Amino acid sequence: MPTSFLEIIELPDGRIALRRAEDEETLVTLEFSGEAKSFLQGYHVEVAKAMLNVGVQMAGRLAEGDFERDEDGPRVLH
Repeated sequence: MPTSFLEIIELPDGRIALRRAEDEETLVTLEFSGEAKSFLQGYHVEVAKAMLNVGVQMAGRLAEGDFERDEDGPRVLH
């Protein structure tokens, strides 16, 4: 992905999106259920920002080759 400024926005339908500042197309979209929003007591935007920030950092590490993945075992996502 080319280097550009990224912005985190809240879409009219309440989803949180990551996009390039100069583009309308979203790169990543997060959607919280009503139950999750209630549990987070209105702080779902802050949680989304943290999630997207970590994701962008991880993408940077991958792009720089600074991440090793064990290809032998099953991938456990949690």
